Amino acid sequence: MRVVLSTYGSRGDVEPLVGLAVRLRELGAEVRLCAPPDEDFARRLADVGVPLLPFGPSARALTKAAPQLPPSGLPRRAAEIIAGQLDVLPAAAEGCDVLVAAAGILPAVAGARSVAEKLGIPSVCVTFQQLTLPSPGRRPLAYPGRPLPEDVTDNRVLWDLDAQHINTLFGEALNTNRASIGLPPVDDVRSYVYGDRPWLATDPTLDPWQETPGLDVVQTGAWSLPDERPLPAELLTFLEAGEAPVYVGFGSMPMHESADVAQVAVEAVRAQGRRVLVARGWADLTLIDGQDDCFAVGEANHQALFARVAAVVHHGGAGTTATATRAGAPQVVVPQLADQPYWAGRVADLGIGAAHDGPTPTYESLSAALDIALAPKTRTRATEVAGAMLTDGATVAAKRLLDAVA
Repeated sequence: MRVVLSTYGSRGDVEPLVGLAVRLRELGAEVRLCAPPDEDFARRLADVGVPLLPFGPSARALTKAAPQLPPSGLPRRAAEIIAGQLDVLPAAAEGCDVLVAAAGILPAVAGARSVAEKLGIPSVCVTFQQLTLPSPGRRPLAYPGRPLPEDVTDNRVLWDLDAQHINTLFGEALNTNRASIGLPPVDDVRSYVYGDRPWLATDPTLDPWQETPGLDVVQTGAWSLPDERPLPAELLTFLEAGEAPVYVGFGSMPMHESADVAQVAVEAVRAQGRRVLVARGWADLTLIDGQDDCFAVGEANHQALFARVAAVVHHGGAGTTATATRAGAPQVVVPQLADQPYWAGRVADLGIGAAHDGPTPTYESLSAALDIALAPKTRTRATEVAGAMLTDGATVAAKRLLDAVA
């Protein structure tokens, strides 16, 4: 059995596919992964022995440039990413038995599914959050430059408008590329991407899916691997030198609107009488002084690390939220964009941490959130919820995928 996986996005979009790839290979499948050409991703895939076939521009560079990109530039970026796929994915998927297209960026899923259509192989769309799946129970996310009318309360009307926005933004980019490989145009991009049976790779405790007519969602649990990497020796020395620190890191978020976020976070954590662990991430956070109650860390095993901290202050990416929840670590989520406010709300609703109000923390606002996260009852609740989390989502998905193809 040969499987090709494809995504375009940040580490949070690539890492789940690493988990799926490893589980598929354990079941005897041959796997390859198409993703952005960033060194972070190449190094991670090399660690597990999965071939990376890079395409498109650097996801890190695109993320850093995003604030300078006007909404009118979205169609051009979409066309560029899909064209990059068409340069690489047809050869990668030739002779494969199934293609898994992960969102990521929605037009990239449309491009990947178009390649599968051209080759005549089945494809599966998977998403790592449910907010882009049409559901009458909530409003859709708004695209930059295309706000949803606040006075419209009928979610079905808003989802129809969402489909129109997607077609306007990405329809021409998709169909121009489809024409280049001899495929007819798509009238409804969103329906083409998700079909009637999308997969949702999230934990049902953290992210419960409500049944929706016309959409048969397959929820597998989150895709992750046990991380056996040891923590760096210097980090271990810091952890063992005192009480558990508070972790502060924002993953793939460049934090353009919060240039002083490291200073704000360190001062707020110190005021709680806690030590601070600062993760550099794509924001390139650094220490604000030479005091020994602070330590800066790069790439590290979050599963092991989050089990040893007093709380995790983060951006609310799906993967970081799931890892912190599974580790039983109280959280402060400072959401920046897209699905991150949703994950912040879920953390608060479950009683396992605090949802920061807005993307730009101040000393006062972060201190108030830390008061919640560091309360003993929050730690107790976080431990309870951790015990309910699934640990075999990638295995469930791999078996289901291979059984369906077989």
